[in-house]
Amino acid sequence: MDYFSLCLDGLCLLGLSAVHIAFVSRLTGKKQKIWHFVIYFFLLCTIQWFFTTFDFHDVLPVGAELLLLYSVSRLALQNRRFVSWAAAILAVYISQLSFGIVNSVEVILFSRMVGKKLLYLLLLLATLSVFAVCACCCGAVLKCLSLTEDPQMPYVGLLLFPGLFFFAAELYILQTSYSVLPSYISLGEIGKHSALFVMQILGLAALLCTLYAYRHICHSFQTQAALRSLEQATQAQKNYIAEAQMRYEQTMAFRHDIANHLSVLNGLLNHEELDESKAYLNKMKTVSTSLSFPYQTGNPVVDILLSEKLGLAKEITAEISLLLPRPCGIEDFDLCVIFANALDNAINACRLTEGVKSIRISGERQGDFYMLAFENTCLDEPLPPAGIGLSNIKSVAEKYDGAMLTEKVGQRFFLNVLLNISLHPESISE
Repeated sequence: MDYFSLCLDGLCLLGLSAVHIAFVSRLTGKKQKIWHFVIYFFLLCTIQWFFTTFDFHDVLPVGAELLLLYSVSRLALQNRRFVSWAAAILAVYISQLSFGIVNSVEVILFSRMVGKKLLYLLLLLATLSVFAVCACCCGAVLKCLSLTEDPQMPYVGLLLFPGLFFFAAELYILQTSYSVLPSYISLGEIGKHSALFVMQILGLAALLCTLYAYRHICHSFQTQAALRSLEQATQAQKNYIAEAQMRYEQTMAFRHDIANHLSVLNGLLNHEELDESKAYLNKMKTVSTSLSFPYQTGNPVVDILLSEKLGLAKEITAEISLLLPRPCGIEDFDLCVIFANALDNAINACRLTEGVKSIRISGERQGDFYMLAFENTCLDEPLPPAGIGLSNIKSVAEKYDGAMLTEKVGQRFFLNVLLNISLHPESISE
């Protein structure tokens, strides 16, 4: 191997190392470090030297390069297995495609320059063009795909087979058509390589269309899951409202009959039937207790919701300091959305912690606005991205010309929801 070929190979390996590491890190959302690049470059040079020295088939070095990039993504960047495979396949395919596109142009334009000194300059320019094409292709792929988005992560395995197909097709083109630059090319060969050039461009377009469709499929799956979750929450909230209305009607019936109960009790006392009077009082106490809630907020729907949610989390200390205005411009269904999602998140966060687990809910009126404040213990870790629950709460707050604010301080999580209670339900629905 002459010095020019050696330097050209070194330049290619250096460029490939930079492109592969940068592309994989951006695609997976992981921060790249200089030692990632150094290790990958060193191992890539080792692979190139080994397979060149022992004259192995050209397919094996590419396979080893793919396995090496997967290992760097998996071990150094700490990506998941399927994510590492998808990122490695796409990165190596893009670099192979870039070489194939430029090689098509080289064969057509440079074949008559074999043996001339100008060829060295042209090959150097062609190599630089490879990385320009590679950068453009990487940018196009990154616009269509991001493996850092949660909706796409569970289905990343769907990309492996299409990616392998594009990768294998491009590798076959390179190994069968561009292994050696010919010194002479006929008119028929020009047509062949022109067709290969077009096929590779179409291959890139097909990949981008596949990634675009994949992204929309993932978002469709996410939307369907959100709709199922919302349907379940809606049904649960309807049950809360129905049960609250039933208890309210029972309470009204009990109040209506209280005069009769007092009359019966008075008769028993007048006849000095003390045992019967005590039994009747205990029965009245039992009935009245069954109609009351452990938490009194002024809204029966919220009372029953708090009783059910917190009743199932007896290991959590709950402090409720809340009195909702009555009447209130907030629909019961929307109150259910706020309290159900806030309580579910708070209870789940408390159950992940050790030691004291507590939830505090308070409310305060500020003019035409009412501030709901939720506070709970949580892990001393960065907050995950906002889920469907917080998104639903935010939507309700915005519906009532309000806002939602979250904050984490140490092992305490704070959720504040501001609502305009001066609005009437009729004006909101219009």
